[in-house]
Amino acid sequence: MSVDTPTYTIAVRELCEFTAKQGDLDLRFTPGPSAQEGMAGHAMVASRRGGRYQAEVSLSGMHGALRVRGRADGYDPDKGLLEEIKTHRGDLARQPANHRHLHWAQAKIYGALLCQKFELPKLRVALVYYDIASQQETVLSETCSAAELQQFFEQQCERFLAWAAQELAHRGARDAALQGLRFPHAEFRAGQRPLAEAVYRAASAGRCLLAQAPTGIGKTVGTLFPLLKACPTQRLDKLFFLAAKTPGRGLALEALRLITGGTDAPPLRVVELVARDKACEHPDKACHGESCPLARGFYDRLPAARSAALAGGVGTSGSPLDQARVREVALAHQVCPYYLSQELVRWSDVVVGDYNYWFDLGAMLHGLTLANDWRVGVLVDEAHNLLERGRKMYSAELQQADVAALRSKAPPAVKPALDRLHRAWNALNKAQAADFEVHEKPPAAWRDALQNAIAALGEHFADGQSPNDAPLLRFYFDALHVTRVLELLDENSQVDVTIAERRGTRVRSTLCLRNLIPAPHLRGRFEAAHTTTLFSATLTPQGFHEDTLGLPKHTAWIDVESPFEARQLSVRIARHISTRWQQRADSLAPIVELIVRQYEKSPGNYMAFFSSFDYLQQVVALLQATHPGVPQWAQSRAMDEASRQQFLARFTEHGQGVGFAVLGGAFAEGIDLPGRRLIGAFVATLGLPQVNPVNECVRERMDRRFGAGYDYAYLYPGLQKVVQAAGRVIRTTSDEGVVILIDDRFAKPQVRGLLPAWWQVVAAAG
Repeated sequence: MSVDTPTYTIAVRELCEFTAKQGDLDLRFTPGPSAQEGMAGHAMVASRRGGRYQAEVSLSGMHGALRVRGRADGYDPDKGLLEEIKTHRGDLARQPANHRHLHWAQAKIYGALLCQKFELPKLRVALVYYDIASQQETVLSETCSAAELQQFFEQQCERFLAWAAQELAHRGARDAALQGLRFPHAEFRAGQRPLAEAVYRAASAGRCLLAQAPTGIGKTVGTLFPLLKACPTQRLDKLFFLAAKTPGRGLALEALRLITGGTDAPPLRVVELVARDKACEHPDKACHGESCPLARGFYDRLPAARSAALAGGVGTSGSPLDQARVREVALAHQVCPYYLSQELVRWSDVVVGDYNYWFDLGAMLHGLTLANDWRVGVLVDEAHNLLERGRKMYSAELQQADVAALRSKAPPAVKPALDRLHRAWNALNKAQAADFEVHEKPPAAWRDALQNAIAALGEHFADGQSPNDAPLLRFYFDALHVTRVLELLDENSQVDVTIAERRGTRVRSTLCLRNLIPAPHLRGRFEAAHTTTLFSATLTPQGFHEDTLGLPKHTAWIDVESPFEARQLSVRIARHISTRWQQRADSLAPIVELIVRQYEKSPGNYMAFFSSFDYLQQVVALLQATHPGVPQWAQSRAMDEASRQQFLARFTEHGQGVGFAVLGGAFAEGIDLPGRRLIGAFVATLGLPQVNPVNECVRERMDRRFGAGYDYAYLYPGLQKVVQAAGRVIRTTSDEGVVILIDDRFAKPQVRGLLPAWWQVVAAAG
């Protein structure tokens, strides 16, 4: 092979996933052990071996333009034995045959590479299945000659070589086109160029960037474009655009359509990831071939579906593989859309999805990046949301009420374990005097009872029983998540028990493993990426995010100057009104008067933001009663997508009225209502989180760690919501409008200092 011939590198597992998977998609032998349980299982097996046994043996080999690499789990040179270790839970006899077929393929590839490395004439290849519950090993072995293993290795490589050649050609064409990529508009918007330059510099230096940039300047295009330009020089395999909410994904896909819409656009493969419940075609069926028609023969039909998707959804067609396109291809080939999209990630250039795909405990994109040694660039949209989302990702809770409800209908094999857990929970409640208490760790009896319940449920589901019992299955997954989070419990988290119900002698509680500071868990995600840019209009102060998110020490920072002028936005403080809890009732009439006065002075579309639905509804009711002529509409709890669209549809260019919404909700960020569609906003309260036992725990922990407990727990998160909500008013350099901040505390210097510098704030008349 010529030295100029490009080499395609692939991990052993990925090669076998491509060449050796066959038959049905079958999730009945899952969920598998957690990553920590898997590592512990591998370590346990290795500790039982003696002599010169070697664990994690690094191997690689070439076949044509293909370089195959990986780590064999174990090798005993004295016995001439290679081991491929697989941890599991449940009866191994129920493992689907195609799983076993895949494991043998991996073992034999490692065997071939090992024979190459040590020039062995033959080798015993073994699959070692380790049950994490019983700690028992099941060993299956074959003795193979080096020639047999080499032949198997070459067969698998040959099956992949044509695809590898296609991928190398795609990568070359992609990078060549990206080098000449032009900005999709005639010129940059004000503020967009410095943002793009900062993203490119961060990528070139392999650094993180924290970028604060005003709403309305085009941050999505301003971050995607420079990172795409950096791909060839920084040898980036993939870009991950991570959004906090659905509208963010839509904006990213639209920006990518714009960037790749020209005649000389790069052949860019873009895939959107959506939640399983939104992609599932048969929610009433289980994920295996005996139940779901789209799981039956999934891996047999996958190659054609994969080829069709990549041929029809890329390049100058300007058609990213969004949810609709993936569904179209999947149904044409009768495969599951959700799992097709996950497969397409491996062959994509840009992935658009939610935060959890990179940051959470079992993040798919992070796992694939590590397994394949990808070099990736990450964009985190509306990054002010990452702190709260990060806390949720590394928290877990169980409700006793769920256990109580399940016991009455539980199958006989499971009921005793749930009864035991319920008794342990009652003992926990009996020992707790207050409605909320923090514990160092869950009581041993409760923890043991939970493990016992998990084991019983695992055996029950592994037997193929009750596959569609959604409540029982959901509890099983929730319980497993609790045990995995429990492994991570440290000084950044706490265990708390909240009494949710007291009715006579009956008490029900919720046990929560609550993360307070996600920094240690998120830090590894930043380290795994070549470059990460976190961007938002509200990232002040810088140190708050660096501390709580675990950003690297040398994270770059840019605060993009606003392109908007103070004359465009009249910002007034209603200092005569207090929205503190104690004065909440007294604030209703003055707020209604303020809204009506502004509306009558300048009729048009306004939004009024409140800290809770209760507060919002009280103001709405009073406005309806006293001024029925003012058109109004309000956000409600748990609005579906259609209802949200109806809410926004009221904001027309020539419309008039007031839309009521909650701070931090679906309408307080990520929506675009330029021109006369929105000419003003009323923001009641500072958006401070409610003072309650949980938030007080956050304040105390933040104070202990960073010395600014109140600011970190209450003030900074609250003001972020305020600025985001106010940012809905001015979206372009020609927009004009008004923002009225309703609370006397907005006049305090500490609070004023957290508002955008380009605002000129004045006191409103009482």
